[in-house]
Parts: sequence; C-alpha cells; structure tokens
Amino acid sequence: MPVPESYLLTPVGHERLDDVVRLDVWAFPTERSVEALRDLPSPLSWDRTYGVSPVGDDELLAGFHGAYPLRAYPVPGAEVACGWLTWVGVHPGHRRRGILRSMIEHHFADCLAHGETISGLMAAETPIYGRFGYGMASTQVSLTIPRGAALRPVPGTAGLEVALEEWDAAAHGDVVAALHRDYARLPVGLGRPGWATRETPEQRTAREADPAPFRGGKESLRLLLVRDEHDTVLAYATFRRTMSWERAGAEGTVHVREAVALSAAAAHRMWSVLLDLDLTTRVQVPNLPVDDPIVSLLVDVRGAAPDYQDNSWIRIVDLPGALARRMYAGAVDVVLEVTDAMLPANAGRWRVRAGAWQQADVVRTDDEPHLVLDVRELGAAHLGSVSLASLAQAGLIEVRSPEALRSASVAWSWPVAAGANWVF
Repeated sequence: MPVPESYLLTPVGHERLDDVVRLDVWAFPTERSVEALRDLPSPLSWDRTYGVSPVGDDELLAGFHGAYPLRAYPVPGAEVACGWLTWVGVHPGHRRRGILRSMIEHHFADCLAHGETISGLMAAETPIYGRFGYGMASTQVSLTIPRGAALRPVPGTAGLEVALEEWDAAAHGDVVAALHRDYARLPVGLGRPGWATRETPEQRTAREADPAPFRGGKESLRLLLVRDEHDTVLAYATFRRTMSWERAGAEGTVHVREAVALSAAAAHRMWSVLLDLDLTTRVQVPNLPVDDPIVSLLVDVRGAAPDYQDNSWIRIVDLPGALARRMYAGAVDVVLEVTDAMLPANAGRWRVRAGAWQQADVVRTDDEPHLVLDVRELGAAHLGSVSLASLAQAGLIEVRSPEALRSASVAWSWPVAAGANWVF
C-alpha cells in the first residue's frame, strides 16, 4: 500500500539525528534524555534510513525505519546479502493509520533494489511481524549460572593463558571483531546460520562504545582474553560486575555481554574463569545460541535456569534467489505452493531440487504441490533451526505428500543451531 494520505515517506540523513532520537524515545520509552542519546555513536547506515512525516510538517517524524546492509549474513552453507530491518517506530500520536505497513512495504522494495534476497529483524513485540511474512527462525537461551558450577573436562586447557583487562576499543576492537567474525564459520564446513557480525563501521563503533548512560549501574566494560602458547587469541568475553554487601557477605553478579571461543578448550578455560571471580555468586549471560558450548559443558544445566526466547526473524523477499543461495542438508525434489500477500512475485508453485550439501535449482512449475505454505513458514525454516515437520504438525503447512515432507524437513535443517549473540 502507498504511504497514507497526508503523509510523505522520504530519506532521512544524519543531519536529522535529533528528530530520529526524539521519535525513538516516544516509540521506546526510556529514562535517558534526547540530549544524552544524541551524543552516543549511532549504529545506523544513513543511506538506508527513511522517515514518514505529515504533509506540511517535514520536521516531525511520525514514523522511521532503517536497514543494516549486511553482505555476509550466514545462512546454511553460505553468506548472503540481507537487509536487516531496524529502528522501526511509529509515534504514538500517529498509530493505526497504516504507517507501519507502508514502511514495511517500502523496506521490501528497498531490499530488492539492493539485491537482498532476505530481510531479518529482532522483534521488540513478537505479534507484529508475522503478519508481514516474517517467521521466527531461531531461538536463544539465557543462563544464570551459580558461581563454581561444575564443567565437564576438556583436554588442552592446561596450556592456555587468561588475561583480564579494562575494555579499550582502540586496543581490543580488531581482535574481538576478528574472533566474532571467525566464529560464524565454525564448525569448519558448516558454520552457524544467523550469526550476524558487525559488518558496517557504524555498527562496530556503536557496539564497541562503553557509554556511561548504558551501564545500568554496573562497572565499566571488562574483557577476558584466552591465548595459546603462540600468543594467539582463541576466546574473549566482555562483561560487567555488580556487587552488594548482604548480611552473609558479598552478593555479586557477572553480567556477560558476549562470550565467544574458537575451540572447545578455549571455551572451557574462559568459562572456568568467569565462574570463579571473587565476590560474585552468579554469572548471567543472555543471547546464546541454544547449542552454545556452555550448555553442553555444564554438569547441571538445569541449575543454570535456562530461559528460552525468540531470536532472529527472517522474511523471504526474493523467493527463488533466497532458496537458491542456501545449502541443503539432504537431497530434495519438492514442489512448494507458496502464498505471499505482500510480495505477489513470490507466490505460486516452485520446484526446489538439490543434492545433499548442495545449493538448489529453483524454478516455477505447474506441477501439483507436495507442500502448501505461506512465505512466513518458509522464512521460519530458512536458517535450518525450525523444522518444516514441526510447522506441519502445528497445522501451518498443508501436506499433500508425507514423503516430500520427510525429505524436505531433512533438507531444510542444519546441524548447527542458528542465532545471533547480540541485539541490533
């Protein structure tokens, strides 16, 4: 649909940062002032930011959205261009007028114009985006681990050295960025779908900043590094601590921001230190992929109070392009009948043929469909962590051929759980 009558959608540049922040604090209430937020590094890519204003009042933003132009977004067996939708907001005084829908439609057109076959997002409110064709494609787990929690032994930890330092973006940024990027390709030959890295300079600068207004009463950012005998960094963790004195003594929490390791031994060494810091009683870590090494290393994972939540949502924008660029974990020859209310070019019948561990040939067909589904379900399955069979069991896929469902469910799956470890 076009922008609602009496509104205009136009590009918004960095010179309008104050207007963007002012809308943002209306859409996402915060105790921080516009003046405080204005001075923080902005993660936005200002050539992909757009606003909706009332006709005749160009200075007021009634709506805003942006996109991160990711060019190496991991999907099963490949890295693809993805337009990551972000900073989506509508002023509460302009809701229920179709502004959000018009911005989403504009975003899809913008993605197609930039050669991006998929869009992704992290949902502030989960009920919103399914109606626009986004499917929940990965899950995350958060843990609260008691200090001293036992870990299963891993060989090779004895020769690893640990350093604890105050975070310094100039000194540590390159090392951390490289480790975070390398982790997207592990295990070798598989990689982790959905493990988005800080691709743009703006994203990286904003992520590496440690502004006092965002510490939430915690200490400044700390860094843990694990090195081998060759002085190669194999793992890092960024964290903050809080502490209070109670009748029984110190009550401290280690708030882990990120914890990334390139080997099992490095992961074990990193967590062993985080779980044994003085004057602490627990370690809290959010946004972990559900198969992160710590989940398997913990002797008592139940004692870490795992809390599961949605992580990444994926929207197929260019169906044949998206399905042809990822890899499939099993041989498949299936006809899909897809509905897509917002992007009619995706709708219809598509034959998907692929060998095991290969990319697919995707063509239109008049053949009878094996599976009938909406583009939302196709997006949910795209990173390999949501099973087509589970969606069928929920009644969200019409199964015309049980044999096709079996082979397609295997083909669309992936051995490594999808997920990103930061919100962006």
